[in-house]
Amino acid sequence: MTGILTGLLLGLLVGTAVCARYLRQEIAANIGPRLRRIELQLDNLQAELSLATATRLAELSRKRQPPQALPGDRAS
Repeated sequence: MTGILTGLLLGLLVGTAVCARYLRQEIAANIGPRLRRIELQLDNLQAELSLATATRLAELSRKRQPPQALPGDRAS
């Protein structure tokens, strides 16, 4: 009787370990493509923010510079 109970418990433990390993692999396989898509979206957002920041910085620096004299102009 004790041998049967020990065998059942051992089988249950091994079955649970195999099932947990399989589930972990399946969950990781399902999450992978979604994470790559999210990463690409974040990269696109970062590129857009960098472009907007650089454009705004260029506009601000143009407004701060005094007008440049043209080569043929004479100072009065």
